[in-house]
Amino acid sequence: MTTEVLNLIGGRWTGEPQHERRNPARRDEVVAAAPRSDVSAADDAVTAAVSAQPGWAAMPAPARGAILQDAADILRQRHVQVAEDLVREEGKTRAEAMGEVRRAIDVLRYFGSHGWRLGGEVLPSSLPGTQVFTRHEPIGVAALVTPWNFPIAIPAWKAAPALISGNAVVLKPAELTPLSATHLARALMDAGLPEGVFNVVHGRGSVVGDALARDKRVGALSFTGSTKVGLGLHEVLSARRARVQLEMGGKNAYLVLDDADVAAAAKVVAAGGFSLTGQACTATSRVYVTAGVHDAFVEALAREAGSYVPGDGLAEGTTMGPVVSDEQLAIDANAVAKAREEGATVVVGGSEAEGSFFRPTVLADVAHESDVARNEVFGPVVATMKVSDYDEGLARVNDSQYGLTAGICTTNLRAAHDFAARAHVGVVKINRPTTGLDLNVPFGGVKDSSSNTFREQGPYAIDFYTWGKTVYLGQE
Repeated sequence: MTTEVLNLIGGRWTGEPQHERRNPARRDEVVAAAPRSDVSAADDAVTAAVSAQPGWAAMPAPARGAILQDAADILRQRHVQVAEDLVREEGKTRAEAMGEVRRAIDVLRYFGSHGWRLGGEVLPSSLPGTQVFTRHEPIGVAALVTPWNFPIAIPAWKAAPALISGNAVVLKPAELTPLSATHLARALMDAGLPEGVFNVVHGRGSVVGDALARDKRVGALSFTGSTKVGLGLHEVLSARRARVQLEMGGKNAYLVLDDADVAAAAKVVAAGGFSLTGQACTATSRVYVTAGVHDAFVEALAREAGSYVPGDGLAEGTTMGPVVSDEQLAIDANAVAKAREEGATVVVGGSEAEGSFFRPTVLADVAHESDVARNEVFGPVVATMKVSDYDEGLARVNDSQYGLTAGICTTNLRAAHDFAARAHVGVVKINRPTTGLDLNVPFGGVKDSSSNTFREQGPYAIDFYTWGKTVYLGQE
């Protein structure tokens, strides 16, 4: 069944569906048809947001929060259907999709509760008869440009802090996943969000996203996607002194030490590398293993990889869904083929793909400077490399243009704390997969993984969508 997906502008569903999205597991099934909007639609959405924002900001924060929490309740009632549509649209397994929708629900509830906690602080003044306090003011209009790999969770965790802070929003979802974003929009509208406060414009990032970045009425833009696109947006927004938040690529490393439990370490790395079909910016993609356990670890990781069952995410027994697109499938296959050319050994998996499915792949004998060890693949491909000791391993972990997440498997508390202090990344995982993060903790990277300015998630997310004002109140 094909669902027509439209733009949401000023409370009205508009546009003409032009772009089809097919189920990556069943290419003959058209899941959704969405507009491929032009610049005028982006302009209309910003105009609607500008008009609606003052009234929304004037609403008491607890009332704004109540709408977010009502939207969470509505999404919870639709949980199963939304998750199944997410599977059909993006390719996750049913369990992964249920978890992602649950995350969106929890994010709406979490930031809805912040309606009771928003505010500034009272500070002492050196002047007699004077009170000093601070206020957090909304930026105004926030543009959100989101990726396909978490098509409802990421729009939710960007939109919720923007909305609770009193901003109006224009969302540009990924072209591959228009339906999931629409489910979020419908929940917000059905919860009573005023018209124009939340707008959705479908289309190409080079058209709609670029128009939003250049619109001087947009005070802030939050982007998750490729480093190349993100840095381009940064130039545009910085040139007009608008606020910009970027979460971009990753080449996330794991270090396995001789003292680690090899079987447990293999499960941790496999979960980080192969869950979500490896299509996560935080996925484990390179693993450095000290010499004493290297061979045993590679064997254990290969066994874990072989236990994953690729298939339709709605089918019983599937533990890894399809690759999202033909383009990504080619990237996965080409990465493995090039690794072979550069001398790597394919321990399990490989470039052979059946339909839209790609088997989890473990590479050994990978050169430290090879392409597969340096560049993001965004697929279920894990490269393993031998290092002599902890110090060499840590140096290799840090030797990357990216700095999003990294992990270490060890029973040595001293090594764990040293790694936490010296790994040059935004998120460190110790004996846990690189993927996954609680919603109340800050998320973001360093180097080419992030603008390294404002963090996402938790109370830290609100900082990006507000600006501070200091007020002196004196007596005549």
